[in-house]
Amino acid sequence: MMETENTVRKTTLANGVRILTKKMPHVRSVSMGVWVSVGARDESPEESGLSHFIEHMIFKGTKKRTGFQIAKEFDAIGGQTNAYTSMEHTCYHARVLDSHLAIMTDIMSDIFLNSQFHERDVQTERPVILQEIGMVEDSPDDYIHILAGKGFWGDHPLGRSILGTRENVIGFSAERIKDFFLRYYLPDRIVISAAGNLDHDHLVDLIGDAFQSVQPRDGLSEREAPRCSFRVCLHYRDLEQLHICLGTQGLSITDPRRYTFSVMNTIIGGNMSSRLFQEIREKRGLAYAVYSYINSLIDTGMFGIYAGVAPKKAKESIEVIVSELRKLKTTPVDPSELRGAKEFLKGNLLMASESVDNQMVRLAQNEIHFGRYVPLHEVLGHIESVTQENILELAQTLFQNNHLVLTMLGPAKDKGAYESILNV
Repeated sequence: MMETENTVRKTTLANGVRILTKKMPHVRSVSMGVWVSVGARDESPEESGLSHFIEHMIFKGTKKRTGFQIAKEFDAIGGQTNAYTSMEHTCYHARVLDSHLAIMTDIMSDIFLNSQFHERDVQTERPVILQEIGMVEDSPDDYIHILAGKGFWGDHPLGRSILGTRENVIGFSAERIKDFFLRYYLPDRIVISAAGNLDHDHLVDLIGDAFQSVQPRDGLSEREAPRCSFRVCLHYRDLEQLHICLGTQGLSITDPRRYTFSVMNTIIGGNMSSRLFQEIREKRGLAYAVYSYINSLIDTGMFGIYAGVAPKKAKESIEVIVSELRKLKTTPVDPSELRGAKEFLKGNLLMASESVDNQMVRLAQNEIHFGRYVPLHEVLGHIESVTQENILELAQTLFQNNHLVLTMLGPAKDKGAYESILNV
């Protein structure tokens, strides 16, 4: 279905809460998210983990519903609900059949606006979060990314785990959690997005009065951009594999070059025909898992490459990765390779656009980052306009020796042996 002015609508409540919808009449479901521009990077060292703890506590009960009743009511309408915390946002989301929209909005409004944060619930949820921390630490292919963030961002809040530390989680009280919630969950930071078979005015009628009750308060301090510098970070653990993450400077999420960045990422390690997948896995058999990824934030970013390899093959693998980065800086990509990357990205975007969940996320993120809805045809046009010269120039800008950060988890001890091969 073609996007028109009538399919996407926005209402801003008097207190600053924004409500956005995208009408998709060809589906039978509705996806809704309540987004707050608050995340792990907004926490002090002593508060690290509070945003994530709140995400858990939202579902533990209100004056009207117990935690069990919240779960039971969602299950009774066949609904799906969850939440997640990132460095810059927290999102509470749900998807139901369009006939159950009123029930979903009532539950979502209730848990977001009326959660009790009882001390007994904090005591119950604390060990759950501690288990979550342990689960990540026991999964080296997940844990390496937390370690890589610390290596790349250093002591900046972006270098901490979203889950927080065990010490912090053990020490958080209900009063501390509620105080953070009241200080940061401000109306001008809240965006409600919904996509599917729904009417905009009807949704505003259902939730507008409830969210209008959120009171504005004094503004909060601005986020500070981090700095990164060259380093090698080894984390010894007796494992079968050595997990490698090579990070370098990236782009902010609003940088005009982000489309070139996406195409470049696809070429180097974004799919099965990418250079790294073919060279490291298919040709040399060095790794089962190898890929590149983009981590873009509002004011900074990181480009990362991950591989899990046999310890004795680590140096060879890193040399191949560095060699591929160097090629992108010195040799224009082949036109057919560029065409393939563009078609891959466009195909993925178009297929994802058929999902109500995806459209709900796009609505919110466009509003938060750009203050407007960015039509899909505009994105596709920017991807199509990326040139060989754009990629060459961006690679030369980003891939600098003084910005490389190598993080390794596993049986690795000789830092100097890896420093000597990091030369793009």
